[in-house]
Amino acid sequence: MSGLRGRFAPSPTGPLHAGSLVAALASYCDARAQGAQWLVRIEDVDEPRSRSGAVRAILDALTRYGFRWDGDIVWQSRRTALYEQALQRLRDARLVYACACTRRDMELAPVGAIGERIYPGTCRARVRATDTDAPHLAQRLRVGDAVITFSDAVQGTQRQDLARDVGDFIIRRADRLFAYQLAVVVDDAAQGITSVVRGADLLASTARQIYLQRCLDLPTPEYLHVPIAINDAGEKLSKQTGAPALPDDPLPTLLAAWQFLDQRMPSAPPLSAGAFMDFARSAWSRARIPPVRMLPAPRV
Repeated sequence: MSGLRGRFAPSPTGPLHAGSLVAALASYCDARAQGAQWLVRIEDVDEPRSRSGAVRAILDALTRYGFRWDGDIVWQSRRTALYEQALQRLRDARLVYACACTRRDMELAPVGAIGERIYPGTCRARVRATDTDAPHLAQRLRVGDAVITFSDAVQGTQRQDLARDVGDFIIRRADRLFAYQLAVVVDDAAQGITSVVRGADLLASTARQIYLQRCLDLPTPEYLHVPIAINDAGEKLSKQTGAPALPDDPLPTLLAAWQFLDQRMPSAPPLSAGAFMDFARSAWSRARIPPVRMLPAPRV
């Protein structure tokens, strides 16, 4: 194996579905085509949303569909100490402040170009310094005048003015759970991830993660965002929109996900999920991935 590492990081809010299979397949094949390790991380930092039995269902599905990961599985819920250390570093740099704004307050904020509410900085000077670690207050990261530009391996050059597009953003919630943005940055660095391959629905949050990496002096991996699958109503294929769990028979769904990514189809039908994965590793081509954000769901 080379020193390269990719990863797949599902949230245990339900079983894997066709949309998550697309992301897993792209991540796996891209890593294996480069001779890289492929890690699995369970992103259960939002513990109230985690469902009992979901992790076992996810791991069983990955195994049944021919995925083989390297090393031990990492659980975000067991890494709180690392997130606390990162938060303290940001506090020491005077980049963090407490926020008393409610969800209702944010409903009055304008919507930015990326479709998110722009935080207007209400608490930047309002909350007292002694409230910095108050248990009932969220923690926000100052973005200042940061403009983040990066090149996505499929979607091309991306540019985001953080103050204009999102504003100061939450890194620890009012319920003291750490936000995805901070947790994913800390974990990718700790695991030595060199390439992040995931769905294009996360493209808009990448600039925030790169900004956090710079604030914490952490390396920035390469990013590659593949199209996300949508249903007939134009909604992201997800647990929330009723996407069914992956079927027991892996081959038809694997082939549909492969075709969704516009990859070269095998000349003869593979006889097993393992045989398909052997073919997919050798046939994978980044250049063939459609450079779009969304596509209809793959048909099985």
